[in-house]
Amino acid sequence: MSVLRRIANSFHRSKLDKEIEAELSAHIEMRAADNVAAGMPPDEARREALLRFGNRTVLKERVTAADAQTFVDSLWQDLRYGLRMLRKSPGFTAVAILTLALGIGAVTLIFSAVYGVILNTFPFRDASQVTSFTIADLNHPGRGREFLSVAEFLYFREHSQAFEDFSGEYGGFGATPERYTTRNATYQFDADFLSVNSFQFFGIRPLVGRLPAPADVKPGATPVFVMGYKLWHGEFNSDPNVVGKSFTLNGVPTTLVGIMPPRFRWAWVDVWVPFSVDPAEALTKPGLKNQFLYTVGRLKPGVSLSTAAADLNVVAHQYAKIAPADYPKRFTVTATSLSDRVTGGFKELMYPLLAAVFMLLLIACSNIANLLLSRATAREKEMAIRASLGASRLRLIRQLLVESLLLAMAGCLVGCLFAWLAIKGIVPLIPYNTFPQEAVISLNGPVLGAALLIAMFSTILCGIVPALHSVRDGVRRRLAGDDRGSDLRSGKLRSALVITEVSLGIVLLVCAGLMMRTFWNIKNVDLGFDPHNILAEQLSFSRSDSKTDSSQQTEAQQTEQENVTSRKVLEQVESLPGVARAALASSPPAFEGFSSEITIPGKTHAERWTTRINLCSEQYFELLHLRLLSGKVFSRGDIDLVRPVAVISATFAHKYFGADNAVGQSIHFAVLDQLPNFKDKLFEIIGVVSDVGSGDPRKGSQPQAYIPYTLVGANEDTLLVGTLVPPASLIPTIRTRVWAIDSNLALLNPATIEAMLQRAIFSSPQFEFVILTAFAAIALGLLMAGIFSVMAYTVSLRTHEIGVRMALGAKPEAILRMMLLKGVRLVLVGVGIGVGASLAVTKLLQEFLFGVRSTDPATFLGVSAFVVLVAVLACWIPARRAMKVDPMVALRYE
Repeated sequence: MSVLRRIANSFHRSKLDKEIEAELSAHIEMRAADNVAAGMPPDEARREALLRFGNRTVLKERVTAADAQTFVDSLWQDLRYGLRMLRKSPGFTAVAILTLALGIGAVTLIFSAVYGVILNTFPFRDASQVTSFTIADLNHPGRGREFLSVAEFLYFREHSQAFEDFSGEYGGFGATPERYTTRNATYQFDADFLSVNSFQFFGIRPLVGRLPAPADVKPGATPVFVMGYKLWHGEFNSDPNVVGKSFTLNGVPTTLVGIMPPRFRWAWVDVWVPFSVDPAEALTKPGLKNQFLYTVGRLKPGVSLSTAAADLNVVAHQYAKIAPADYPKRFTVTATSLSDRVTGGFKELMYPLLAAVFMLLLIACSNIANLLLSRATAREKEMAIRASLGASRLRLIRQLLVESLLLAMAGCLVGCLFAWLAIKGIVPLIPYNTFPQEAVISLNGPVLGAALLIAMFSTILCGIVPALHSVRDGVRRRLAGDDRGSDLRSGKLRSALVITEVSLGIVLLVCAGLMMRTFWNIKNVDLGFDPHNILAEQLSFSRSDSKTDSSQQTEAQQTEQENVTSRKVLEQVESLPGVARAALASSPPAFEGFSSEITIPGKTHAERWTTRINLCSEQYFELLHLRLLSGKVFSRGDIDLVRPVAVISATFAHKYFGADNAVGQSIHFAVLDQLPNFKDKLFEIIGVVSDVGSGDPRKGSQPQAYIPYTLVGANEDTLLVGTLVPPASLIPTIRTRVWAIDSNLALLNPATIEAMLQRAIFSSPQFEFVILTAFAAIALGLLMAGIFSVMAYTVSLRTHEIGVRMALGAKPEAILRMMLLKGVRLVLVGVGIGVGASLAVTKLLQEFLFGVRSTDPATFLGVSAFVVLVAVLACWIPARRAMKVDPMVALRYE
């Protein structure tokens, strides 16, 4: 058996063992035959032959080891030879590595996002077992609840058979503020009340200190809490000595017992306060027993989601008999993993990007395959010489694949560098609310492993066809230099690859163009006001929790005191240098605020009439430069005397009053019936102002009503400050002035209106636009390089033909036209296929688009014309080179 044959079977050990065994047996039989011919009896002859060869197992192991060593040596030889060949062609090597790096880098970037957000969402112990569930109303599909009452939560913990434990929380996501009071200032943190068993449930160890224990929530125990890393790092400079100290939170001395690691962001808050899950305490403690808890469970090992849902369904129907009023008549319980529950928005964001990056990788691989195919055709004589010296086709293919592997490994390294740089720049652009704050997008072991697998895939995809092409024809033809058949086949393949690149590039560019139009349209939506240089900061007053018989009087006194304080705040802030106007509002402009059902005396209607409501001060309209269309806006007396007056928007007036004059008419706001002094109160319309756009441009302008903020005081109002200087520069001065008036006032979440609009409205289309545009630009560069390389190689192959044509009288312009037409034909075919594919693909983008159709003719025509122009430019340089060929040189060209 030849050595090369053994190399071919080195990965098939069982087959190799059989072949070695057969060869040994043949040698033994031959030796035995020689012994018999020498006069030895047959038995003795075979015995002597067996003794001569010795232990067959040991001999087979030696042959196998030698065979493996030979394979390793030859592979090392291939690696060194491949490196030498790549060094000999630095231009080809650099272009190939850069092309692969762009493709691999883009895929690595997207996979790092998919892995960090979807596959590794939470840092919890066995995070895949943490399950969310919903009690769904079968009579009203789409309705359901994920919250359990405290009694219900305790019942589920006790009776469920599919779960190890349950965690419950309330007050997260900014719903429950905790006020931290110092001597001269008040700060407010977002807090979450978390069942004390949750810290063991999630399996997260603290960075500093300890976790709350059941003893910490016993009656009479000192209240404790844990703090998030972000707050600890930002406000306390990562000082470990703060652990163990007492903080006055909402007026109650509370001990900080631990600091949680950066990835623990449950309920997106800064502070977690434990509560008891002991039924004797939880069901009797005021303020807790009536709470509803968002609940998640931890599955027991081996329990599926369907089994868990069935178990929860049984428990829920049992409890429905105890508290029938809490359940629909017909319901069921559905269960899903917590990760799937919270990453739906991010998945929708990723779908078009996954398709785009897959197309980009295909373009990169097509480009590399074209380069390798051209290189393989040029090296046919080298392959023929090696074959004539005894190299098998398998060895030659392996040699070429090893070179492709070296390119892929280099491309992988550079691609990971590109991905790392892209993560630094692109992650801040990802819309804030699209994935949990626990998720981290970074380069890590699994992501780098995936990048390596992508590189291996690229090696096979890019290198196998050129490698097979280089060894498929006879040695004699290749040594003789007859490459007509080879060029015919490779030319068709190169043309097919160019058409593929162009069509995929068209799809990417069309998608990027549509997202660019969408981003432009959203960015230029008329919001009805100028958001430039407006600072928004929430004012939070400390309110008494008194529930005595005089609570209504206490509420009224608090409201009056808040109104006095807020007036002082407005006067002080407005007097600051660099401040043009200051106003109070219940919500920043362009954000929904709250809504109410309305009735208008004298008007009948079948449908439900609603409006958004903003409680504001008199300066609000001037600060936003809203146009007064009729009537007047609030005066200071309207605000201070709490007159029941309203200003409405143009959309409100048009929708509910039509051609009638709205000024002087009355409105009843149903939501205000909850206020003791405003039940069934009618508000007089005193003016109509221009519209302010909503937070969702797709909704257009909605009916809007403005009423005095003094109706309910300024407990959670937003301070709006129009500035003549950069808004951020005024934050420290504003806080100093406000705390000088009332040190118990907390100022929260300072941000410009522009930044708030960017986060809420512009970030999602901007992210899609930036990513798709980046991918499209890379694809366009690869497309241009691919066309250029193919045309340059075509010119080199046809140099002799061009010389003959020019010697026979062909004009240079005709040569130029001939070469250009060859390239443009391929591009036009690719454009046609790409436009057809884009019409199908862009339908999937429709939900992301705004102000433009998925079949927008201008985008399709513009992209097609641009690609043709770029392709003509890529063809022009090689074509001009062909036009300038010296006929005498070309006739001697080989």
